[in-house]
Amino acid sequence: MRDVRRPGSRPQPASLSQAKPISSLQNNRVKAIRALEMRKVRRATGLFVAEGASVLISAREAGWQPQTVIFEPNGGESPTVRTLVNGALREGTEVLEVTASVLAKLASKDNPQAVLGVFQQRWADAPSPAGVDVKDVWLVLEEVRDPGNLGTILRTVDAVGASGVILIGNCCDPYSRECVRATMGSIFAVPIVRMSRDDFLMWRADWPGDVVGLHLKGAEDFRTAQYEPPVLVVMGSEGPGLSEELTAVCSRRIKIPMSGQLDSLNLAVATALTLYQIRSPHLSL
Repeated sequence: MRDVRRPGSRPQPASLSQAKPISSLQNNRVKAIRALEMRKVRRATGLFVAEGASVLISAREAGWQPQTVIFEPNGGESPTVRTLVNGALREGTEVLEVTASVLAKLASKDNPQAVLGVFQQRWADAPSPAGVDVKDVWLVLEEVRDPGNLGTILRTVDAVGASGVILIGNCCDPYSRECVRATMGSIFAVPIVRMSRDDFLMWRADWPGDVVGLHLKGAEDFRTAQYEPPVLVVMGSEGPGLSEELTAVCSRRIKIPMSGQLDSLNLAVATALTLYQIRSPHLSL
């Protein structure tokens, strides 16, 4: 599971003036952070970028501490940004004060944020089937390719209180900028596991409850199926759906009924409907 570390340093006086000023796009730190847009660099460094004060607050609340905080002075006048920056300085985190032109190169092109954080990626271990709680619901995603879909799904997993996500095969990167942004901070709350298909099939053999696959040829209405906990929910990729190998190991195949012209839903929507149905006994206002 995730190694959650909460900041333990004793607060010391801090000032935004202690941040390191950077105005050049040719600065090596700026180049290194910009390079994290590339998957190969994220894979090599184990780092990723998260944007926005609310997202960085979510990270802090979940026990994640950034390696670097980047802010632009005008944005730094925001009380929330000022609090984040001062907190980072007290904890000895690298803080970079950049110009608007530098921030424009580091932040997203659409709706850029005034503060960014560079974090270390965290990958969880697969839970021991013998040790899972009867209430646990884990989501398995096979070769999901759209980072926006994946980010929305991670946000939903967080919202319903599911236990985590297992990525099977050649999935898109959950730590890409687009995916992280779509999670709205849930990237810091949801355990993420990576497994090959073969490893998953061996691990699944010991799963004590239902393995539920959403499938166009499913025989059960997802609303009326009686799920045997703990539950693995298995979803295929946006186009092909579940592979034959994963379909074969599902103990139950369900389907979402539709009356329109289309026979399928967006992956993130279908996943949300399924998770809310299965988790509904444990959700209340």
